[in-house]
Amino acid sequence: MTEFLVPRAEGDTEFVQLLTPEGDRVEHPEYRFDGGADEAETIRGFYRDMVLTRRIDTESTALQRHGELGIWAQLLGQEAAQIGSGRALRKQDYVFPTYREHGVAYTRGLDPLRLLGLFRGVDQGAWDPYANNFGNYTIVIGAQTLHATGYAMGVQRDGAVGTGDPDRDTAVVAYFGDGASSQGDVNESFIFAASYNAPVVFFCQNNQWAISEPIERQTRIPLYQRARGFGFPGVRVDGNDVLAVHAVTQAALNHAREGNGPALIEAYTYRMGAHTTTDDPTRYRLSDEVEYWKLRDPIQRVKVYLTRNGLADQSFFDEVELEAEALGAHLRDGCKALPDPTPLSVFDQVYAEQTDELAAQRDEFAAYLATFEGAH
Repeated sequence: MTEFLVPRAEGDTEFVQLLTPEGDRVEHPEYRFDGGADEAETIRGFYRDMVLTRRIDTESTALQRHGELGIWAQLLGQEAAQIGSGRALRKQDYVFPTYREHGVAYTRGLDPLRLLGLFRGVDQGAWDPYANNFGNYTIVIGAQTLHATGYAMGVQRDGAVGTGDPDRDTAVVAYFGDGASSQGDVNESFIFAASYNAPVVFFCQNNQWAISEPIERQTRIPLYQRARGFGFPGVRVDGNDVLAVHAVTQAALNHAREGNGPALIEAYTYRMGAHTTTDDPTRYRLSDEVEYWKLRDPIQRVKVYLTRNGLADQSFFDEVELEAEALGAHLRDGCKALPDPTPLSVFDQVYAEQTDELAAQRDEFAAYLATFEGAH
């Protein structure tokens, strides 16, 4: 049985860390990074994942600025939290995201171009959630935590928890932000998950700004400590340390898969960009704060570690950059080629079987559109 350990914390900023901002490996008494048979290759893979995820973000931001997307939810600075946790998942695990988990989507094998359809407004996030076990983006703040808990209870009743079969035992992950932790849905999901011992990991990316509201105005205690009040373990991890995030998430997922119930992970990170492309963060936070966190960039610390220890040479970094350029071109060209929806398609995804009332509304709208045919 996996024991999910809560690290001893002496202060609010104490967290699990395995790779410092300076790129040095450090030990932790309860958690260690397991990189598999070829640890160096695994860490190089994490670096590649984070660089490509950042390119998805910067390219999509540029597309919005050029009028190709209606809006974009940025993740700049949160790459380690998403890649570290996403790469800890097994194939059968299921993810319930918010609207910012572009890196997690990438780790689940989802073409990032599929994400752009939602933000371009040509579909409602039309990827198949069961093809990659990655749910559709949830715009309603915090609602996905209830969906995740219900799904986890179903997994439990299907007998896919605690069997000892690594290809069957399943965990569910609900992603949300520090702002969402103030929502009633999140706290209700904690109650249900604890009461039914559901195999769900609540993964909170605490980027310290709920749009324009700082974390100190949302809670009097560190967020991970809230789990104790609901009766399950919580842990805070350095969300800019991809190795630590992977180790902690892996332990929490094993804890859930083995039938030990829910856990809360608070990934302490920072939103270096805007909340979305409609937001101006200079109106509510200081530039000194942003500069402080730039020195804790999750990608740079891995690059320093790989370089300093002779685990990657310049040719590797050049190859990753070329791959990022190709991904950027794929997003630019693919976004502009996305087909616009027909007006009547809005009726197609409302019900599994169209009701008589909806059919009548569709026919009425179709007749209205027909009045414009041939008009100049």
